[in-house]
Amino acid sequence: MSDGIGTRESGIAAAREYVTGGTFKAELARRVAVPSESPREDSGPDHRRYLTQEIAPDIEAMGFTTRILENPAAERLPVLFAERIEDAALPTILTYGHGDVLWGMGGDWKEGRDPFRLDEADGRLFGRGTVDNKGQHTINIAALRCVLEAKGKLGFNVKVMIEMGEESGSPGLVEIAAAHRDLFAADVLIASDGPRTAPGTPTMFLGARGGMGFHLIADERPGAYHSGNWGGLLVNPGIRLAHALATITDAKGRLAIREWTPGEIPANVRKALSTISLEPDASDPETDPEWGEPGLVGPDQVFGWSSFEVLAFTCGRPEAPVNAVPGSARATCQLRYVVGVETDRILPALREHLDEHGFQDIAIEPMKRGFFTATRTDPDNEWVRLVAASIEQTTGKAPAILPNLGGSLPNEIFVETLGMPTVWVPHSHRACGQHAPDEHMLLSVAEEAAMMMAGIFHDIGERAA
Repeated sequence: MSDGIGTRESGIAAAREYVTGGTFKAELARRVAVPSESPREDSGPDHRRYLTQEIAPDIEAMGFTTRILENPAAERLPVLFAERIEDAALPTILTYGHGDVLWGMGGDWKEGRDPFRLDEADGRLFGRGTVDNKGQHTINIAALRCVLEAKGKLGFNVKVMIEMGEESGSPGLVEIAAAHRDLFAADVLIASDGPRTAPGTPTMFLGARGGMGFHLIADERPGAYHSGNWGGLLVNPGIRLAHALATITDAKGRLAIREWTPGEIPANVRKALSTISLEPDASDPETDPEWGEPGLVGPDQVFGWSSFEVLAFTCGRPEAPVNAVPGSARATCQLRYVVGVETDRILPALREHLDEHGFQDIAIEPMKRGFFTATRTDPDNEWVRLVAASIEQTTGKAPAILPNLGGSLPNEIFVETLGMPTVWVPHSHRACGQHAPDEHMLLSVAEEAAMMMAGIFHDIGERAA
């Protein structure tokens, strides 16, 4: 039986007040203050403090039971599991977030900001983790609380997974999920990460591009030799590696290794992408419409195709160059790829490609950090329709529905290991500064996000009634 439109409105109003009244800022300030940098080897105590002192008490007060799951791959990267079971016959949603962050990069932030101290300016909340991902899962937990307080119950079951290793490739998470399939069993994942297509456009995405990182190495000899005495006689590894890289794409970034592409974009995916507009923010960099696969527009390139990036290139000593032919050069590379690319063929196809072009001497070294597999939920899934309808009812705006995020997430754990559809509702924007100095969340987005999530959770309970 429906609790009536007033209950929906009161839950949404409470979620809005949570942001506009300052409670969100206060909660987020405490969480940003925990320097939970997962690449830092001594970060274990900070990770446990975040889970046990910040997240667990908050959701235990809502009637959840909690436990810490130890990580078999990295003790310092534990996982919090929590659940609130109202009735085993009701539908169960799983929600996810990650409390770890990348390096704070202190000293590089504008206005002298401390990355681990929340600062409000011009409608923005600055701090490491504000959008990736502390702010996003904080909003979702608060929205659950607002609906629970408004109705006295949710009308469905909720399970929560908060990990502390996403920024390091989620090591051990698939093993934890596989060992606890019954614990995490749910009908759907509804979670938040990544950016909207535009700050004012509610957005959903149904999966993620995969990501695989590797190093290409030209190791010609130990040590360097005087360029005046040996230049012209010794192979220069920087030149050798540069030419090898140049065979992977053309001068405009079009992939030459066709196994790294889906071949074509499926019709239903292309249809969904045709409705997407990537509205530029004033702080966005200028894009090149001729970069990438010819004939694909912006959304098709980012969400429907694969892209190759050179993340770093070192040869000799860039900080102190000398007149010598270096002995080696190294490039750190990454392929972002979509459903339709065979993961197990990415590095073998690269090896074959380099060999065919005469670069047998260029070594391929996979990154030690984990990688993510490409995933995508069917846009016609019933949970997708429910969430989209709820967002439109709350905001009056039809959400942009992306077949997958342009970035990468451990979404394959939910889709493949746990076997559930995934619906992501991001609360960030593309110019948010994640992974860089000046990371920030827009208060306008936070306000709308809290209202949307309260509406979604209310409507799930209504459908189950």
